[in-house]
Formats: sequence, C-alpha cells, structure tokens
Amino acid sequence: MTTIRREMPAPQLDKAEFKRRYRARFYDPAFESMQVEIDRLADIAWGAYEDGRKSPRTQPAGAGFADPGYQLSIEWRETSQRVADAQRRQSDPSAAPNILLINGATRSEHTCPGESSKTWRLVSIARQIFARERDIEIQLLDLSRLASEYGRMIYPCKTCVSTAMPLCHWPCSCYPNHIWGRWATG
Repeated sequence: MTTIRREMPAPQLDKAEFKRRYRARFYDPAFESMQVEIDRLADIAWGAYEDGRKSPRTQPAGAGFADPGYQLSIEWRETSQRVADAQRRQSDPSAAPNILLINGATRSEHTCPGESSKTWRLVSIARQIFARERDIEIQLLDLSRLASEYGRMIYPCKTCVSTAMPLCHWPCSCYPNHIWGRWATG
C-alpha cells in the first residue's frame, strides 16, 4: 500500500496578502489615478485565485482521450498540437536538418551589467558556423528574454513525473506558450 505524504505548508494566500501582491505591480505613480479600476481588477484576480481557475478557457477533450468530456485547457491543447506538429516535422526524413541553439543565460546587455553574456556570444558563433552549411534550419531559443522582455517567465518544473508519472502532463504548464513558440517549431 502506498502512503501519500502531505506534510508541506499550504501556499494559499489570504485575500489581503494576495491583493497587496497584486497591487504591487502598479507601484508606479502613473497608476495612481486608476486605483478604483485596479481594485476592481484585484477583486477579479482574487476570485480566479480563490476558485483555482488556472485554466479559465476550456473545451471538451474529445475523441482520443480517456474522458472525451473532460474540460481540457485550450492553451494546453494548442501547445500539445504544436509539439505533435514539431515531432512530425522532426521525424520527416525529407525535411532539412533543424538545429535549435539555446542561449540559457538570462543576462543580456539590456540587464545588468550592460554587456552581452558569454553564452550569447558562444551561441552567435555556433549560429555562424552552422549557417555555412547548406540545407540546415537554425532556430534560437533565447532565454535572456526572460529578464529583458516584459511579461516573459518560465515557472519551475514541478517534477510531477518524479513522484507519479500519471500526474505529468506534457507539454507542461511550467513552460508557457512563448517558449513552445521556439522549442516546438522545429
């Protein structure tokens, strides 16, 4: 018999703390005239948080799923389709070889200390070398955009598979759609 261990502290915030963190995004004095609107948005965001609406847009899973009536996230379905399409392209023997270069450094000249990272420079050299070859597609996944471009983030992997394989839902919600835009196109 498997023992399920539930011993970690609950991460649920109370309403006051949630709203304090939500409003912190609007610290800039330019937002002061919009406090009533921000408070209304905070109430909507609190409702979504409290109700656990992580996937607010869903549709029935449909044929091919164990439970065709299950309300599946539209974003997850689109991402899953992109991964499947990329797998078909990758498996096509007539397709040109595709190389994905990954700049894993979050630093760039747009963040501290004002100079491009060594990782970026190495990726640039690799791109130049591969570009000399014929019939090779080169793509770049530039993770420095996470620190320099507004609204970009990757949530850490929850390592679902390490505890229970059935809980892993690839493509994982840990990696938002903008990452799949590069990762799953080749």
